[in-house]
Amino acid sequence: MVTIAIVQGITEFLPVSSSGHLVLVPIVADWPDQGLLIDVAVHVGTLGAVTVYLWRDVWRLFRALFRIGRETGDQDVRLLFHLVVATIPVVIVGFLLHKFVGIGLRTIPVIGWTTLVFGLVLYATDRYGLQFRRINHMGVGAALGIGLAQVLALIPGTSRAGITISAARMLGYERREAARFSMLLSIPTIIAAGGLAGKDLFESGDLTLQMDALVALGLSFATALVAITAMMGWLRHATFTPFVIYRIVLGLGLLTWAYI
Repeated sequence: MVTIAIVQGITEFLPVSSSGHLVLVPIVADWPDQGLLIDVAVHVGTLGAVTVYLWRDVWRLFRALFRIGRETGDQDVRLLFHLVVATIPVVIVGFLLHKFVGIGLRTIPVIGWTTLVFGLVLYATDRYGLQFRRINHMGVGAALGIGLAQVLALIPGTSRAGITISAARMLGYERREAARFSMLLSIPTIIAAGGLAGKDLFESGDLTLQMDALVALGLSFATALVAITAMMGWLRHATFTPFVIYRIVLGLGLLTWAYI
């Protein structure tokens, strides 16, 4: 449980795929599934971390809710609208397929291929993408494009952060701006994913609050906050290349394990 919480916290916002790592850890360690309660707890922990780190943005977006329709040109209202647009595709697909997503996909070969291929996509978009746009330049088409790309993250190993950052970089957004929008977009996405897990937990009837869940929540919160701070600091003067190298090494290692 401790390992699962730490892995979730570290990988949720880095472009390396938290879902892929959470599939790999029990397989490698030969552990049983952590259960729905721990799933909900680590979702709440990572949600808390990104909310704390981006608290100024979150506060502005919350205030923007009460200004919808009052005036044109409000950048916070526009950002809120673009986040809604970008969230719609994954919510629809995830809701329709959440009982089936992962069945037949939570395997070493699938995670190996997605880790490798989408790692190369991240490198290409980061290396050749222009850097002149900021979030306040975003239009509806760009938001929808990033949102459609996010649907691919339902495949383990793709990385929600990685694919949304790749899409934003391809559209010309600066590295830190791409990462910032990806993290803001994670808030409704994590709420939706955690809500589905919570619904399944409620239906299972196992609602007893356990110390393990509280520990998992705290660990995922702390490690996610450290990971976000470290990544955003790194991006002040560097690229996503270290994450690409990690993905290539991991992807090739998993494919070697699967096929040799």
